[in-house]
Amino acid sequence: MSRNKNKIIIIDYGTGNIASLKNSFAFLGIPAVASSDPTVIRNASKLILPGVGAFKPAIEELRKNKLDELLTIKAGQGTPLLGICLGMQLLFTRSNEFGECPGLDLIPGKVEAMTGVRKIPHMGWNQLEIIKPDAVFNNIPDQSYFYFVHSFICKPDDPETVTAQCRYGQEFCAAVRKENIVGMQFHPEKSGSVGLRVLKDFFLDNYAE
Repeated sequence: MSRNKNKIIIIDYGTGNIASLKNSFAFLGIPAVASSDPTVIRNASKLILPGVGAFKPAIEELRKNKLDELLTIKAGQGTPLLGICLGMQLLFTRSNEFGECPGLDLIPGKVEAMTGVRKIPHMGWNQLEIIKPDAVFNNIPDQSYFYFVHSFICKPDDPETVTAQCRYGQEFCAAVRKENIVGMQFHPEKSGSVGLRVLKDFFLDNYAE
């Protein structure tokens, strides 16, 4: 058995807030490593897909090394997968950022630009409204503040997959779950103690076991 089998693997594909994530898990005493090695990813017990930047170049980086196929296989096998910020958006079927672009299609739906707001991106602290029970939110109070940086929002085809929402000019999907797949539009690794608690509970969540 690989020594990485019981570790969280952070997908390193050249875009993402990897250092902050690694530091957060180190602070929590949870083993987590960043890797783009297919063998390491294949043996992971849990996966995190981070992301900062634009949808199209990010998905192209994943496809260049066939990490998109590997993530799809792992998700289909029941491996817990957490997408953060752009990583959450990549889980969806498609995005219209800089033209129509297909995503991983692990969560049916689309990614569109925010509208009806004076300032883009939505950047800073905002309250999270938990609208559906989820293991990753078991230990945080509703209306807790989390840190956001984004200009696009996810629109799942199935509203039942939305676990939390936020308001910035409009209500938008701030967190989503489809079985073993979880997405968070906010950055838990930049959200202080509540963010650390969310990451810890993702680690503790035994949904697929």
